Amino acid sequence: ETERDPITPTNPADAQHARRGGDISLGFSGAPCRSTLYTRGPDTSQHSHYITMLAITGTARAVTVRVGCASRVVGAPAVPRSLRYQFGKSSIQHVRSARVNKGRGLTTPCSMSQASPTTSASPRASAASKGQVLVSVSDKSDLLPFVQGLVELGYDIVSTGGSASALDKAGVPVRHVEDVTGFPEMLDGRVKTLHPKVHGGILARRDVPSHMAALEEHSIDLINIVIVNLYPFRQTVTAEQKPAYEVAVENIDIGGPSMIRAAAKNHAHVLVVVEPADYPSVLEALRNGKADAALRRHLAWKAFQHTATYDATVAEWFWGEIGSGPAPERCVPMKLGATLRYGENPHQTAAFYTDVSLGEHGRGGVATSLQHHGKELSYNNYLDADAAYLAVCDIVDPACVIVKHTNPCGVAAREDLLEAYRLAVRADPTSAFGGIVAFNRTVDEALAREIREFRSPADNETRMFYEIVIAPGYTPEGLAVLKGKSKALRILEAAPRAPSGDSLRQVAAGWLQQDADSLVPSQIDFKVVSEAQPTPQQLEDIKFAWQCVKHVKSNAITVAKDRRLLGMGSGQPNRVKSVQIALEKAAEEVKGSVLASDAFFPFSWNDSVEIACKAGVSAIVHPGGSLRDQDAIDCCNKYGVVLLTTGVRHFKH
Repeated sequence: ETERDPITPTNPADAQHARRGGDISLGFSGAPCRSTLYTRGPDTSQHSHYITMLAITGTARAVTVRVGCASRVVGAPAVPRSLRYQFGKSSIQHVRSARVNKGRGLTTPCSMSQASPTTSASPRASAASKGQVLVSVSDKSDLLPFVQGLVELGYDIVSTGGSASALDKAGVPVRHVEDVTGFPEMLDGRVKTLHPKVHGGILARRDVPSHMAALEEHSIDLINIVIVNLYPFRQTVTAEQKPAYEVAVENIDIGGPSMIRAAAKNHAHVLVVVEPADYPSVLEALRNGKADAALRRHLAWKAFQHTATYDATVAEWFWGEIGSGPAPERCVPMKLGATLRYGENPHQTAAFYTDVSLGEHGRGGVATSLQHHGKELSYNNYLDADAAYLAVCDIVDPACVIVKHTNPCGVAAREDLLEAYRLAVRADPTSAFGGIVAFNRTVDEALAREIREFRSPADNETRMFYEIVIAPGYTPEGLAVLKGKSKALRILEAAPRAPSGDSLRQVAAGWLQQDADSLVPSQIDFKVVSEAQPTPQQLEDIKFAWQCVKHVKSNAITVAKDRRLLGMGSGQPNRVKSVQIALEKAAEEVKGSVLASDAFFPFSWNDSVEIACKAGVSAIVHPGGSLRDQDAIDCCNKYGVVLLTTGVRHFKH
């Protein structure tokens, strides 16, 4: 390290001894290197100067220091300063200046001391350098070409721990951060970069003289680029084997977010890069001199979002460990999945986000589906596909569900999935046209061919058209056949997802939270309250109809028989109308069928219950709980219809 004021020789012949005066750096790398450094120390005498020459040869972990003197150097006395250099993590070598009588050579031997001096100065960045780049990453994807490109542009690399080791191994010139701070990594790695030598270099405003003077006073070099991403906390706490509490806590990054936020705050002067995907564009901008304000602000936003998502994940995990009930505060991290053409209507802008909160990890469903074929999904496609897939995955047996405008219009369960598909279409072929077809088993070639060629039961001529087919898997042959149906047909593959987990729904300036409606028939006590008793077949049909009504918008009515939906009424302000619509769709097949209602019947005589009984249904199921429940029982007894209650409601708004 030298003083800022350069040594100015009075004789040109002396220039060769002083050419390294001024701002110079002493850098180490994994590759062999040789550096010579001249510095001046203080002397109270008017006739002598302290001159030190250090010849450094070796690598970052094998350094030889030779101390000697330059015999002919002329210049003004230097400002007093102690010198300390740290090589590696364990030894601190204090270089004491040798007294040189002007023009006479070395008169006092130089020496090395293991004692730590009271003040220190780290090696400084070269005047020719474009500044320092701080690298500390957990995800090292594509890091090497990025850093190599920065080195080619003239940047000096400073790095930590595993990042430094990886760069060292690849032959990239790199200084370890402890060589900058003068402190070794400590507290089992908890403290590495939390130091003024790091944060001062990041946070200093280059346009504020007092900031720059403070850096000069404390021998702090500027850091112009920060490349940091964080400890894999999410991966740790979502591992197949749950980690111990202490292990999870130890994976909470502290230094990383601090550096990211510091660089993002000072984005006018510091580039902060948190995602490997940004490496190529940032490097290209630097090469072309286009690292402008727009790029810097964009990277700063991304940095703050990166740490916000990280903190939200940590907070969610903590509440799961120590809390109960709704969290007093919560953040739901989301990641943009697609910018959509429009929303529910063309005049509405829209986008699709995946929920990356811990509660959604590994749950499957439409959000994490793979699209094999077809046009991009629209806003309404996402809603309909989600409704269809949740409904079909809620059924244990092999099944097919067809949805239109988020309501199931066709449902059937059969061991033969192809037959289930045919029966689901026949429930309401008019509504099924242009709908979403969902399966809970793999689609094979025979089923795919049936989907491609099936004609509408309404006229036996029109080939059925669908927006989406979604299933947990496809055979290679089945996928190839299905792709031949239409260029526009969207073919989705998704991990099974029945209703489960947390359910959030937005209202103006607020959110509603509830557990998903995950109740299935096997968890419900179907209580017979009528004189007539159900046959085993009727009981199975009752459970199937109840399973279906759960996925229909209230007021919801389903009519079913033999594990297939015959008709449904949905979304009507009064239950009577929903009953009438469901019976109308079931038509002549209503005889001997069963009817399910998502909520109790407030009235029975000359109302919903009696209308159903007169139409020919053989059994009815509803939650019960009305003040007039006895009217429903009496009505069913009059017509010999089985009546069951569940004690559970399935409202869906």
